[in-house]
Amino acid sequence: MRRSLFLMMLLTLCLPVATMAQSGLRTEGDVATASGAYEAEVPVNSQADADRNGALSRALGVVLGKLSGDRSVMARPGVAQALRGAKDYVASYDYRQDQSTSASGAPSFRTMLVARFREDEVDGLISALGLPLWPQPRPKPVVWLAIDDGSGPRLVSVQQANAARPLLARAVERGYKLGLPSGSAAEQALVGAIWRQDTAAVARASSRYAPPMQLVGKLYRANGGWVADWVFVDGGKELNKWTTKDSDARRAMAGGADGTADALVRRYAKAGVATGAAGSYTIAVTGLDSAEDYLRLAAGLRENPVVRNITPLRASGNRLELSLEMTTGLAGLNRMLGENGVIVPLAPLPVPIDPNEAPGTPPPPASNEYRLR
Repeated sequence: MRRSLFLMMLLTLCLPVATMAQSGLRTEGDVATASGAYEAEVPVNSQADADRNGALSRALGVVLGKLSGDRSVMARPGVAQALRGAKDYVASYDYRQDQSTSASGAPSFRTMLVARFREDEVDGLISALGLPLWPQPRPKPVVWLAIDDGSGPRLVSVQQANAARPLLARAVERGYKLGLPSGSAAEQALVGAIWRQDTAAVARASSRYAPPMQLVGKLYRANGGWVADWVFVDGGKELNKWTTKDSDARRAMAGGADGTADALVRRYAKAGVATGAAGSYTIAVTGLDSAEDYLRLAAGLRENPVVRNITPLRASGNRLELSLEMTTGLAGLNRMLGENGVIVPLAPLPVPIDPNEAPGTPPPPASNEYRLR
Protein backbone atom coordinates (compact mmCIF):
# COMPACT_ATOMS: atom_id res chain seq x y z
CA MET A 1 0.00 0.00 0.00
CA ARG A 2 2.77 2.44 0.95
CA ARG A 3 4.57 1.68 -2.31
CA SER A 4 1.46 2.34 -4.39
CA LEU A 5 0.78 5.59 -2.52
CA PHE A 6 4.34 6.72 -3.08
CA LEU A 7 4.10 5.97 -6.81
CA MET A 8 0.86 7.92 -7.01
CA MET A 9 2.53 10.82 -5.18
CA LEU A 10 5.43 10.69 -7.60
CA LEU A 11 3.12 10.92 -10.60
CA THR A 12 1.01 13.66 -9.01
CA LEU A 13 3.90 15.88 -7.96
CA CYS A 14 5.61 15.60 -11.31
CA LEU A 15 2.61 17.06 -13.12
CA PRO A 16 3.32 20.55 -14.49
CA VAL A 17 2.15 23.49 -12.44
CA ALA A 18 -0.75 24.92 -14.44
CA THR A 19 -1.71 28.56 -14.18
CA MET A 20 -4.17 30.84 -15.91
CA ALA A 21 -4.24 34.59 -16.36
CA GLN A 22 -7.57 36.32 -16.61
CA SER A 23 -8.19 39.16 -18.98
CA GLY A 24 -9.77 42.34 -17.70
CA LEU A 25 -12.95 43.80 -19.18
CA ARG A 26 -13.24 47.36 -20.43
CA THR A 27 -16.14 49.33 -21.82
CA GLU A 28 -15.85 50.62 -25.37
CA GLY A 29 -13.86 53.83 -25.61
CA ASP A 30 -11.70 53.14 -22.53
CA VAL A 31 -7.95 53.15 -22.98
CA ALA A 32 -5.95 50.61 -21.00
CA THR A 33 -3.23 52.28 -18.95
CA ALA A 34 -1.08 51.36 -15.95
CA SER A 35 -1.35 53.85 -13.11
CA GLY A 36 -0.93 52.06 -9.79
CA ALA A 37 2.11 50.58 -8.07
CA TYR A 38 0.91 47.06 -8.89
CA GLU A 39 0.35 47.81 -12.58
CA ALA A 40 2.76 47.98 -15.50
CA GLU A 41 2.69 48.26 -19.27
CA VAL A 42 5.27 46.76 -21.61
CA PRO A 43 5.55 46.40 -25.41
CA VAL A 44 4.59 43.04 -26.88
CA ASN A 45 5.01 41.66 -30.39
CA SER A 46 1.58 40.03 -30.56
CA GLN A 47 -1.31 38.79 -28.46
CA ALA A 48 -0.18 35.16 -28.79
CA ASP A 49 0.24 33.14 -25.59
CA ALA A 50 4.03 32.93 -25.85
CA ASP A 51 4.46 36.68 -26.34
CA ARG A 52 1.95 37.46 -23.61
CA ASN A 53 3.65 35.24 -21.03
CA GLY A 54 7.01 36.87 -21.72
CA ALA A 55 5.46 40.31 -21.46
CA LEU A 56 3.79 39.42 -18.15
CA SER A 57 7.19 38.44 -16.76
CA ARG A 58 8.64 41.79 -17.81
CA ALA A 59 5.63 43.62 -16.37
CA LEU A 60 5.98 41.88 -13.00
CA GLY A 61 9.66 42.81 -13.04
CA VAL A 62 8.65 46.45 -13.49
CA VAL A 63 6.22 46.18 -10.56
CA LEU A 64 8.87 44.59 -8.31
CA GLY A 65 11.21 47.42 -9.28
CA LYS A 66 8.62 50.04 -8.37
CA LEU A 67 7.68 48.44 -5.07
CA SER A 68 11.25 47.82 -3.96
CA GLY A 69 12.68 50.98 -5.51
CA ASP A 70 15.63 48.89 -6.70
CA ARG A 71 16.45 49.46 -10.38
CA SER A 72 18.72 46.37 -10.23
CA VAL A 73 16.00 44.17 -8.79
CA MET A 74 16.38 41.66 -11.65
CA ALA A 75 19.88 40.84 -10.43
CA ARG A 76 18.69 39.89 -6.94
CA PRO A 77 18.69 36.16 -6.08
CA GLY A 78 15.54 34.33 -7.05
CA VAL A 79 13.85 37.20 -8.89
CA ALA A 80 14.49 35.96 -12.43
CA GLN A 81 13.18 32.52 -11.47
CA ALA A 82 10.10 33.99 -9.79
CA LEU A 83 9.22 36.02 -12.89
CA ARG A 84 8.78 32.80 -14.86
CA GLY A 85 5.55 32.32 -12.93
CA ALA A 86 4.35 35.90 -13.43
CA LYS A 87 0.99 34.77 -14.80
CA ASP A 88 0.23 33.25 -11.38
CA TYR A 89 -0.01 36.78 -9.92
CA VAL A 90 -2.11 38.43 -12.63
CA ALA A 91 -5.43 39.97 -11.63
CA SER A 92 -6.18 41.11 -15.19
CA TYR A 93 -4.47 42.17 -18.38
CA ASP A 94 -5.39 44.14 -21.47
CA TYR A 95 -3.86 45.52 -24.66
CA ARG A 96 -3.44 48.99 -26.09
CA GLN A 97 -2.41 50.04 -29.58
CA ASP A 98 -0.12 53.08 -29.67
CA GLN A 99 0.32 55.01 -32.91
CA SER A 100 3.18 57.35 -33.74
CA THR A 101 4.71 58.94 -36.83
CA SER A 102 8.24 58.29 -38.05
CA ALA A 103 10.62 61.00 -39.24
CA SER A 104 9.49 60.29 -42.80
CA GLY A 105 5.86 60.83 -41.87
CA ALA A 106 4.87 57.18 -42.09
CA PRO A 107 2.60 55.91 -39.29
CA SER A 108 3.93 53.22 -36.96
CA PHE A 109 2.09 51.09 -34.43
CA ARG A 110 3.14 49.42 -31.19
CA THR A 111 1.09 47.02 -29.10
CA MET A 112 1.32 47.47 -25.32
CA LEU A 113 0.27 44.90 -22.75
CA VAL A 114 -1.15 46.44 -19.57
CA ALA A 115 -1.02 44.07 -16.60
CA ARG A 116 -2.49 44.43 -13.12
CA PHE A 117 -1.22 42.12 -10.40
CA ARG A 118 -2.83 40.93 -7.17
CA GLU A 119 -1.47 43.07 -4.36
CA ASP A 120 -1.47 40.55 -1.51
CA GLU A 121 0.29 37.88 -3.54
CA VAL A 122 2.91 40.28 -4.90
CA ASP A 123 3.55 41.52 -1.36
CA GLY A 124 4.04 37.92 -0.29
CA LEU A 125 6.47 37.35 -3.13
CA ILE A 126 8.48 40.43 -2.16
CA SER A 127 8.66 39.15 1.40
CA ALA A 128 9.63 35.64 0.33
CA LEU A 129 12.40 36.98 -1.90
CA GLY A 130 13.70 39.23 0.85
CA LEU A 131 13.37 42.36 -1.28
CA PRO A 132 13.31 45.81 0.31
CA LEU A 133 9.96 47.57 0.37
CA TRP A 134 9.59 51.27 -0.39
CA PRO A 135 6.47 52.25 1.61
CA GLN A 136 3.45 53.99 0.17
CA PRO A 137 2.45 56.80 -0.07
CA ARG A 138 5.62 58.24 -1.50
CA PRO A 139 6.75 61.87 -1.49
CA LYS A 140 6.51 64.09 -4.56
CA PRO A 141 9.68 66.22 -4.70
CA VAL A 142 9.70 69.48 -6.65
CA VAL A 143 12.01 69.69 -9.67
CA TRP A 144 13.92 72.92 -10.11
CA LEU A 145 15.35 72.37 -13.58
CA ALA A 146 17.07 74.93 -15.78
CA ILE A 147 17.84 74.13 -19.42
CA ASP A 148 20.34 75.97 -21.62
CA ASP A 149 20.09 74.95 -25.28
CA GLY A 150 22.48 77.71 -26.32
CA SER A 151 20.30 80.74 -25.69
CA GLY A 152 20.76 80.97 -21.93
CA PRO A 153 19.29 78.97 -19.02
CA ARG A 154 15.54 78.97 -18.50
CA LEU A 155 13.41 77.49 -15.74
CA VAL A 156 11.10 74.59 -16.59
CA SER A 157 7.76 75.21 -14.88
CA VAL A 158 4.31 73.65 -15.05
CA GLN A 159 3.65 75.55 -18.28
CA GLN A 160 6.59 73.78 -19.94
CA ALA A 161 5.81 70.33 -18.51
CA ASN A 162 6.22 68.68 -21.92
CA ALA A 163 9.87 69.77 -21.97
CA ALA A 164 10.42 67.75 -18.77
CA ARG A 165 8.31 64.77 -19.87
CA PRO A 166 11.23 62.28 -20.03
CA LEU A 167 12.17 63.17 -16.44
CA LEU A 168 8.60 63.01 -15.14
CA ALA A 169 7.85 59.76 -16.98
CA ARG A 170 11.00 58.07 -15.69
CA ALA A 171 10.01 58.97 -12.12
CA VAL A 172 6.65 57.24 -12.63
CA GLU A 173 8.49 54.17 -13.96
CA ARG A 174 10.53 54.15 -10.74
CA GLY A 175 7.35 54.26 -8.66
CA TYR A 176 6.98 57.90 -7.58
CA LYS A 177 6.12 61.33 -9.03
CA LEU A 178 7.91 64.64 -9.44
CA GLY A 179 6.29 68.07 -9.40
CA LEU A 180 7.20 71.32 -11.16
CA PRO A 181 7.07 74.89 -9.79
CA SER A 182 4.28 77.21 -10.91
CA GLY A 183 6.69 79.51 -12.75
CA SER A 184 6.02 82.84 -11.04
CA ALA A 185 8.28 85.81 -11.76
CA ALA A 186 10.13 85.23 -8.49
CA GLU A 187 10.71 81.59 -9.41
CA GLN A 188 11.89 82.50 -12.89
CA ALA A 189 14.47 84.76 -11.26
CA LEU A 190 15.84 81.73 -9.41
CA VAL A 191 17.56 80.40 -12.54
CA GLY A 192 20.93 81.80 -11.48
CA ALA A 193 20.79 80.01 -8.12
CA ILE A 194 19.81 76.77 -9.87
CA TRP A 195 22.75 77.11 -12.25
CA ARG A 196 25.11 77.64 -9.30
CA GLN A 197 23.42 74.74 -7.49
CA ASP A 198 22.70 77.02 -4.55
CA THR A 199 20.44 74.54 -2.79
CA ALA A 200 19.80 76.83 0.19
CA ALA A 201 18.32 79.54 -2.05
CA VAL A 202 16.26 76.96 -3.92
CA ALA A 203 14.98 75.46 -0.64
CA ARG A 204 13.81 78.88 0.55
CA ALA A 205 11.95 79.49 -2.69
CA SER A 206 10.46 76.00 -2.49
CA SER A 207 9.13 76.43 1.06
CA ARG A 208 5.57 76.95 -0.26
CA TYR A 209 5.60 73.44 -1.68
CA ALA A 210 5.35 70.16 0.21
CA PRO A 211 7.23 68.00 0.98
CA PRO A 212 10.50 69.90 1.67
CA MET A 213 12.36 67.97 -1.03
CA GLN A 214 14.00 69.51 -4.08
CA LEU A 215 15.65 68.03 -7.14
CA VAL A 216 17.91 70.77 -8.49
CA GLY A 217 19.27 70.25 -11.99
CA LYS A 218 20.79 72.02 -14.96
CA LEU A 219 20.86 70.60 -18.47
CA TYR A 220 23.23 71.99 -21.10
CA ARG A 221 25.11 71.12 -24.29
CA ALA A 222 28.70 69.88 -24.00
CA ASN A 223 31.13 67.94 -26.21
CA GLY A 224 28.57 67.26 -28.91
CA GLY A 225 26.00 65.91 -26.45
CA TRP A 226 24.11 66.84 -23.32
CA VAL A 227 25.13 66.98 -19.67
CA ALA A 228 22.86 67.25 -16.63
CA ASP A 229 24.17 68.07 -13.14
CA TRP A 230 21.88 67.13 -10.27
CA VAL A 231 21.54 67.62 -6.52
CA PHE A 232 18.75 66.08 -4.44
CA VAL A 233 17.92 67.72 -1.12
CA ASP A 234 15.59 66.41 1.60
CA GLY A 235 14.74 68.73 4.48
CA GLY A 236 17.81 70.85 3.79
CA LYS A 237 20.14 67.83 3.70
CA GLU A 238 21.90 66.86 0.48
CA LEU A 239 21.18 63.17 -0.12
CA ASN A 240 22.70 62.71 -3.56
CA LYS A 241 24.74 64.57 -6.15
CA TRP A 242 25.44 63.17 -9.61
CA THR A 243 25.87 63.91 -13.32
CA THR A 244 24.24 62.25 -16.34
CA LYS A 245 25.58 62.49 -19.88
CA ASP A 246 24.10 61.36 -23.17
CA SER A 247 23.95 62.30 -26.82
CA ASP A 248 20.16 62.47 -26.40
CA ALA A 249 18.87 65.25 -24.11
CA ARG A 250 15.88 63.15 -23.11
CA ARG A 251 18.03 60.35 -21.70
CA ALA A 252 20.34 62.79 -19.94
CA MET A 253 17.29 64.41 -18.36
CA ALA A 254 15.70 61.11 -17.32
CA GLY A 255 18.77 60.29 -15.24
CA GLY A 256 17.63 62.85 -12.70
CA ALA A 257 14.69 60.64 -11.75
CA ASP A 258 16.96 57.64 -11.19
CA GLY A 259 19.34 59.44 -8.85
CA THR A 260 16.41 60.81 -6.87
CA ALA A 261 14.77 57.40 -6.54
CA ASP A 262 18.05 55.84 -5.43
CA ALA A 263 18.42 58.48 -2.71
CA LEU A 264 14.83 58.07 -1.51
CA VAL A 265 15.17 54.28 -1.38
CA ARG A 266 18.39 54.44 0.63
CA ARG A 267 16.69 56.69 3.16
CA TYR A 268 13.15 55.35 3.36
CA ALA A 269 12.96 51.76 2.07
CA LYS A 270 12.57 49.01 4.65
CA ALA A 271 15.22 46.34 4.35
CA GLY A 272 14.05 42.93 3.22
CA VAL A 273 14.14 40.03 5.66
CA ALA A 274 16.68 37.31 4.89
CA THR A 275 14.79 34.35 3.39
CA GLY A 276 17.58 32.23 1.93
CA ALA A 277 18.99 31.71 -1.54
CA ALA A 278 17.17 30.12 -4.45
CA GLY A 279 17.96 26.45 -4.97
CA SER A 280 16.88 22.88 -4.21
CA TYR A 281 15.96 22.00 -0.62
CA THR A 282 14.96 18.70 0.98
CA ILE A 283 11.96 18.77 3.31
CA ALA A 284 10.25 16.04 5.30
CA VAL A 285 6.48 16.04 5.79
CA THR A 286 4.70 13.91 8.38
CA GLY A 287 1.00 13.19 8.92
CA LEU A 288 0.24 11.61 5.54
CA ASP A 289 -2.14 8.75 6.35
CA SER A 290 -4.11 8.29 3.12
CA ALA A 291 -4.11 8.80 -0.63
CA GLU A 292 -6.21 11.92 -0.09
CA ASP A 293 -3.46 13.36 2.11
CA TYR A 294 -0.89 12.81 -0.62
CA LEU A 295 -3.10 14.49 -3.21
CA ARG A 296 -3.80 17.46 -0.93
CA LEU A 297 -0.08 17.91 -0.25
CA ALA A 298 0.70 17.77 -3.97
CA ALA A 299 -1.94 20.37 -4.82
CA GLY A 300 -0.93 22.71 -2.01
CA LEU A 301 2.77 22.69 -2.87
CA ARG A 302 2.08 23.16 -6.58
CA GLU A 303 0.06 26.30 -5.76
CA ASN A 304 2.90 27.87 -3.74
CA PRO A 305 4.45 30.64 -5.92
CA VAL A 306 8.04 30.07 -4.74
CA VAL A 307 7.95 26.35 -5.56
CA ARG A 308 9.05 25.70 -9.13
CA ASN A 309 9.56 21.93 -9.12
CA ILE A 310 8.80 19.02 -6.77
CA THR A 311 10.57 15.65 -6.68
CA PRO A 312 9.52 12.89 -4.22
CA LEU A 313 12.55 11.16 -2.68
CA ARG A 314 11.41 8.50 -0.21
CA ALA A 315 8.45 7.48 1.96
CA SER A 316 8.46 5.79 5.35
CA GLY A 317 5.30 5.25 7.37
CA ASN A 318 3.38 8.53 7.35
CA ARG A 319 6.54 10.53 6.50
CA LEU A 320 7.55 11.68 3.02
CA GLU A 321 10.80 13.36 1.95
CA LEU A 322 10.69 15.77 -1.00
CA SER A 323 13.16 17.85 -2.94
CA LEU A 324 11.79 21.32 -3.68
CA GLU A 325 13.33 23.59 -6.30
CA MET A 326 12.48 27.10 -5.11
CA THR A 327 13.08 30.75 -5.86
CA THR A 328 13.92 31.30 -2.19
CA GLY A 329 15.16 29.42 0.86
CA LEU A 330 13.10 27.56 3.46
CA ALA A 331 12.47 30.74 5.44
CA GLY A 332 10.93 32.23 2.30
CA LEU A 333 8.81 29.11 1.78
CA ASN A 334 7.56 29.37 5.36
CA ARG A 335 6.57 32.99 4.81
CA MET A 336 4.65 32.10 1.66
CA LEU A 337 2.79 29.30 3.46
CA GLY A 338 1.14 31.85 5.73
CA GLU A 339 -1.62 30.80 8.11
CA ASN A 340 -3.42 28.49 5.69
CA GLY A 341 -0.57 26.65 4.02
CA VAL A 342 -0.92 22.96 3.27
CA ILE A 343 2.03 22.23 5.56
CA VAL A 344 3.10 23.68 8.90
CA PRO A 345 6.75 24.13 10.00
CA LEU A 346 7.57 22.10 13.12
CA ALA A 347 10.04 24.79 14.25
CA PRO A 348 9.58 28.59 14.32
CA LEU A 349 11.10 30.87 11.72
CA PRO A 350 14.73 31.73 12.39
CA VAL A 351 15.51 35.15 13.78
CA PRO A 352 16.29 37.58 10.90
CA ILE A 353 19.87 38.67 10.42
CA ASP A 354 20.91 41.64 12.52
CA PRO A 355 21.47 44.55 10.07
CA ASN A 356 24.66 45.34 12.01
CA GLU A 357 26.15 41.94 11.14
CA ALA A 358 29.11 41.88 8.80
CA PRO A 359 28.18 41.85 5.07
CA GLY A 360 27.87 38.36 3.64
CA THR A 361 26.78 36.77 6.93
CA PRO A 362 24.64 33.73 5.96
CA PRO A 363 21.06 33.61 7.20
CA PRO A 364 20.28 31.32 10.12
CA PRO A 365 19.02 27.90 8.99
CA ALA A 366 15.33 27.11 8.91
CA SER A 367 13.99 23.72 9.96
CA ASN A 368 13.11 21.37 7.11
CA GLU A 369 10.57 19.37 9.16
CA TYR A 370 6.87 19.95 8.44
CA ARG A 371 3.52 18.33 9.15
CA LEU A 372 0.46 18.20 6.96
CA ARG A 373 -2.15 20.71 8.10
